[in-house]
Amino acid sequence: MNNCILCLSKKAEDFCEADGYDYLHCTNCDLIFVKPGQRLDPDEEKSRYDLHENDPADERYRNFLSQLYKPLSEKLSPNSLGLDFGSGPGPTLSVMFEEDGHRVNIYDPFYAPDQSVFDHQYDFITTTETAEHLFNPRKEFDLLWSCLKAGGFLGIMTKIVPSLDEFPDWHYRKDDTHVTFYSERTFQWMAEYYGSTLEIFGERTVILEKHSN
Repeated sequence: MNNCILCLSKKAEDFCEADGYDYLHCTNCDLIFVKPGQRLDPDEEKSRYDLHENDPADERYRNFLSQLYKPLSEKLSPNSLGLDFGSGPGPTLSVMFEEDGHRVNIYDPFYAPDQSVFDHQYDFITTTETAEHLFNPRKEFDLLWSCLKAGGFLGIMTKIVPSLDEFPDWHYRKDDTHVTFYSERTFQWMAEYYGSTLEIFGERTVILEKHSN
């Protein structure tokens, strides 16, 4: 048995091998993740992200991000302060919220590595197509949760694991930078652990609301 990188239990078991990667599955929180020693190094990882062509003027990309933007924007008060965590080489979601009159800071370990953004408290935090890249999701989500105001929202976009049986052949698994995978049960565990309300929209959008008390 191995330690889970999300719930930290000792219930991560050898699960499967696919395309040269070994995957572990946690029977406690249902997380699936690549064995830590098989991750890309930072230079290799960044070289993949440099190929992303994220452009705020790209309507197709905006439509993609709207899977989180639409349900989250309906929950926000005017002039809310947000943080886009994992903003990537072409920040776009932050622009969409700013167009609505909100204020948004951005953070990305490769492209916007200003740690001072974590000194603030936020009404909402977004992480789009980032959670699957996290090497230490417990550490990262603990940090984000500590920066979220009571009554605030954490919005996550990542493809939700369809089933354990489908995982080995699942297209989303085949990206070498995707190392951490979440099921609906994983997000239910997160909601219980952090003390939050959980909403799931479709196959890749999750919103956690931090309880006020």
